[in-house]
Amino acid sequence: MTHSESVPRAGARQWLGLAVLALPLLVLALDVSVLYLAAPALAADLQPSATQQLWILDVYGFLIAGFLVTMGSVGDRIGRRKLLLTGGAMFAVASVVAAYAPTAETLILARALLGIAGATLMPSTLALISTMFRDPAQRTTAIAIWMTTFSAGVALGPIVGGLLLANFWWGSVFLLGVPVMLVLLVLGPVLLPEHRDPSGVRGVDVVSIALSLAAMLPLAYGVKETAAHGPGLVPSAAVLVGLAAGWTFVRRQRRMADPMLDVTLFARREFVAAVSLILLGLLALNGLFYLLPQFLQLVSGADALEAGLWMLPVAAATVVGSLLTPRLAQRVGRTRLLAVGAAVSLLGCIAITRVDAAVSPGLLVVLVALTVLGVVPTGVLGTDLVLGSVPPERAGSASAVSETAGELGVALGVAAAGSVVTAVYGARLAAELPAGVPAAAREGLAPALVAAESLPAPAATELVDAARTAFTSAFAAVGWYAAAVLALVVVLTLTVLRDRPAPR
Repeated sequence: MTHSESVPRAGARQWLGLAVLALPLLVLALDVSVLYLAAPALAADLQPSATQQLWILDVYGFLIAGFLVTMGSVGDRIGRRKLLLTGGAMFAVASVVAAYAPTAETLILARALLGIAGATLMPSTLALISTMFRDPAQRTTAIAIWMTTFSAGVALGPIVGGLLLANFWWGSVFLLGVPVMLVLLVLGPVLLPEHRDPSGVRGVDVVSIALSLAAMLPLAYGVKETAAHGPGLVPSAAVLVGLAAGWTFVRRQRRMADPMLDVTLFARREFVAAVSLILLGLLALNGLFYLLPQFLQLVSGADALEAGLWMLPVAAATVVGSLLTPRLAQRVGRTRLLAVGAAVSLLGCIAITRVDAAVSPGLLVVLVALTVLGVVPTGVLGTDLVLGSVPPERAGSASAVSETAGELGVALGVAAAGSVVTAVYGARLAAELPAGVPAAAREGLAPALVAAESLPAPAATELVDAARTAFTSAFAAVGWYAAAVLALVVVLTLTVLRDRPAPR
């Protein structure tokens, strides 16, 4: 652009500020991956029910998704730096509560607070990057570094988590965020500029915020409970309440001159398709990513550190895929790359459905890494398509929607996979359950292994073998579920998206 020569270029202070902004994202990435690794130890200590264990894992993502649009609007009004620092302090406090949670209920509450705090961090960092890096080329580089930080956090999470779990209790994984947030609170006011609505006249639209939360949270709860236990009165009522609040929210936004969310974006076919790609890609991927550490520890017999090391190739596939996607899109086109990548992942999922309890960890990790590698372009190109399908003045609303879709994909992926595992594991184990085994063994593989410790040797061996076989069958069922979602990605890509030249 010709005007890019006149905009100020970022200096050393801005690049140091970028490093500070990358810290919260690194913590968010670590917080997700290390928790998956800690799930077996956490389950053995707190002994949550199957439903509570799912809530511990996915309430974080649901609340991030529910609060993203709200926090983006609040930050626009009160100041992005102020919201970022407030969220950082809240995240640190909630991390300490989670680390020392004495019960499953306390941990669920702490994870909920972490989700709300996380929703303040994500939109604030991107908005401040746009403010600090006005030169288009520098801004592109800054955003690329910001996104790569998340991949690095995912890659480091299993290693860091494995080291912590090998030497400390499961709660230590939550304390990772405390020193990082303290650095943010100290350096943020020095290196980061404040950014708020330049008109200075808009207030916080409390009604729209309330309607947004009244739509997202009941919908998330209703979908999750229906997936876990089938249709019921309370989950169905929650879905209806969420849909009614969502309809009211949309009507209000369409009438407002300055809406909290520009709902006219959803009239754009390419925008909806790109958001759907982000949602579906993570919906397929995250269930396998959630279950793999459990399989490695509870079925293959790896300890926490070994499982963390086995997870490293999977995380590396994410980094490599992110780096290769732009160049491959240049060579073969976006649509072809998305379709071929999803097809490769689909084949990987079908191969996963053939594994048994004796599968080698190396082969299983290769199959999951292949699946991850094929799905990565849906996130990278989906985000680019979201931003490229709207004019610059609507990029803020588009970013909030894409981030919300991503978080929903992560949370729903865990909920759907957990629900499939619960159903298949319970049904398979019921047919093979030895007489006299505690009913807690039906809750999951981890409780079954704990129950086996109190049984005589023959009965214990029988229970362990039956539980591991049942969990393997459930893992294979998740492979079929992920393959079905990826088939939708292929169809959506080939029927809706049109190829556009990828930017250099």
